[in-house]
Amino acid sequence: MSEFWLISAPGDKENLQALERMNTVTSKSNLSYNTKFSIPDFKVGTLDSLVGLSDELGKLDTFAESLIKRMAQSVVEVMEDSKGKVPENLLANGVDLTSFVTHFEWDMAKYPAKQPLVCVVDTLAKQLAQIETDLKSRTAAYNTLKTNLENLEKQSMGNLFTRTLSDIVSKEDFVLDSEYLVTLLVIVPKPSYAQWQKTYESLSDMVVPRSTKLIAEDNEGGLFTVTLFRKVIDDFKTKAKENKFTVREFYYDEKEIKREREELSRLLSDKKQQYGPLLRWLKVNFSEAFIAWIHIKALRVFVESVLRYGLPVNFQAVLLQPHKKSSTKRLREVLNSVFRHLDQVAAASVLDASVDIPGLQLGNQDYFPYVYFHIDLSLLD
Repeated sequence: MSEFWLISAPGDKENLQALERMNTVTSKSNLSYNTKFSIPDFKVGTLDSLVGLSDELGKLDTFAESLIKRMAQSVVEVMEDSKGKVPENLLANGVDLTSFVTHFEWDMAKYPAKQPLVCVVDTLAKQLAQIETDLKSRTAAYNTLKTNLENLEKQSMGNLFTRTLSDIVSKEDFVLDSEYLVTLLVIVPKPSYAQWQKTYESLSDMVVPRSTKLIAEDNEGGLFTVTLFRKVIDDFKTKAKENKFTVREFYYDEKEIKREREELSRLLSDKKQQYGPLLRWLKVNFSEAFIAWIHIKALRVFVESVLRYGLPVNFQAVLLQPHKKSSTKRLREVLNSVFRHLDQVAAASVLDASVDIPGLQLGNQDYFPYVYFHIDLSLLD
């Protein structure tokens, strides 16, 4: 499973024994894989400041998770033609996400533990905000390019009534630069090909004999040329319509056709040029954002543990990875039983949800007798 439970209990002898009991039961019952989760000692400051910091970290946690999910989705969208390779581009420090979480070590160089907690949180918040700003600008530019390209490509995918003709017709199909003659394009239903060949010369006066040629087809019909005198265009269109032949409005403009072809070529080239740099940026910054998110989880455990268990700081954090979804209920029962002594009311699940517990910024999160945070690595679900 890609789900983790990050918990903590006081670090005194009684609770360390409780943690051992938890490890024994969960191992024997094959409920979860458990590892110690190391969190450094931070400068605590006042308990009042921790209460405010707890609320700020909750919001930052939500923001970070949302950001990495958006980045993961961006990787999927950019790698539209090779989605099977998406996981290898969603790594943290070069390893898969599960390995990073289970072997987590606090990055002292990037987030010095000697700094006040508020400074560490501010560093994380600014880092994530900058990544989000860059993500928006980079993906917006790429998506605009992608949309323009798709719109241009769609013009070549419609039927003969709607699609662009610039990639179908050629200069040789038309009589050009004539004061008197003009070449029209007519869409003829497939069952009516024979009728067209028999009648097109007589649909109006002044149609050039043997001037028709089939230049393109789709599932429903064909695109034929016909050359006639300019002054009978309207009459020819009327008669053609009466016979269920459709004159496609089209003027052969060599410069415009060249411009369309060059635009398509340019967009394809630009997309190819942006693809590599954008994917590399996403790969690097997804890693940075994910690492920051797990550091935020560690900070939340630290702050809530101090608020819950008091000073001096003394707690043990443990990372549990439930083996399967069906075992999570039993795992929760084991934890509530082992740590019942920490909070009899919570363990019995009769805590009044309306009661405000000082120092605990839980929001919609369930309350347990131990500190608990959820980590879900299903980023693309």
